[in-house]
Amino acid sequence: MVRHAFVDEACHLQSLTHGVELRRRTEIAQEGSNDLRVAQVRDSVDEFVKPRCRFGAGLRRNYLSAGHISMLLCYFATMQVIPALDLLGDDAVRLEQGDYERVIFRQPLEEFMGRLVGTRPSLIHVVDLEGAREGALRPAMIERCREAAGSIPLQVSGGIRSVKAAQRALDAGAARVIVGTSLWDRDGALEEFADALGDQLLAALDVRDGRLAVRGWLERSSVTFAGALERCRAAGVARLHVTAIDRDGTLRGPDLPLYEVACASTIPVVAAGGVRDDADVAELERVGCEAAVMGLGYLSRLGI
Repeated sequence: MVRHAFVDEACHLQSLTHGVELRRRTEIAQEGSNDLRVAQVRDSVDEFVKPRCRFGAGLRRNYLSAGHISMLLCYFATMQVIPALDLLGDDAVRLEQGDYERVIFRQPLEEFMGRLVGTRPSLIHVVDLEGAREGALRPAMIERCREAAGSIPLQVSGGIRSVKAAQRALDAGAARVIVGTSLWDRDGALEEFADALGDQLLAALDVRDGRLAVRGWLERSSVTFAGALERCRAAGVARLHVTAIDRDGTLRGPDLPLYEVACASTIPVVAAGGVRDDADVAELERVGCEAAVMGLGYLSRLGI
């Protein structure tokens, strides 16, 4: 996915077999037989440009290797901001530092989702706090969120305690799932989830005082943050979802040293906790994060 970007040559995209989704005035310059570039602009979403060029001898330009193509896309891509919708019962809420007794915002699910959809995000982050606390997936709530979100994909967490439950969440409408507690419950669980779900899995590393918190952040795990990173690397986890619990719902800004350590693992990192504004997003991009989840800080964009 390339957003707010300019790709120098269409041939740079040739390693992609399914095309590129264009959003919000992405520009692509294509090279014709006369070696002239023609800029194309797409204003709407869900349009695809499929690569047409191929490597070949005698071409006048030096095209990039597949590895350099990945670097090019990463360089031109814009940092992804993912708005959060936390569910408690049937309502969208925000909690302070994950404390169920400290609800600082509440609004009916469909009303709040409608506000999020109005900002046209590329992805929406849904956390079923009730499911996380009780350890039980609520597929009906995912279906409600999916319907309310329209064409915008969801990443979903809360109550996903098995690979089977993760698949039920995907079947209910999630594009990808975030799993925390169950990854650390027993030996081999992390590898089992990674093998079964591939890039639809985000491993949740919810960090408090250097250790992981589990079961809706109500319990402290024996697994250290550093140990979890190493285990994720060894298991081939595709993406991490790292939350600084003590910053969550506080608008104190992200824990940049925590994310620097996470990004050093070389696994793509989605950061959450305390993200206030575009300046925080820029700092997270600087330390190497792929995306940032914004909860309380996103409310100002919604006029709340």
